[in-house]
Amino acid sequence: MGRTYAEWEKTQDQELVKKVRAGDEANKPLLNQVNWIWVKNLMDKKADLNPSAAELLDWVTSGQIEAMRK
Repeated sequence: MGRTYAEWEKTQDQELVKKVRAGDEANKPLLNQVNWIWVKNLMDKKADLNPSAAELLDWVTSGQIEAMRK
């Protein structure tokens, strides 16, 4: 399979990750937080840093990230 969420996160701009996750570090990452990083990568012409659809699906279905919170 592809990378885990933790492996992918290590390849990202850590300042951006900190900004996106600020105040929510105690919880699992949200899909929306991944989307913020994804869009920033696209805007910076770094689309190669984004996860594949298969990786995103794996992260959600395996519980590495949450699609939404209750």
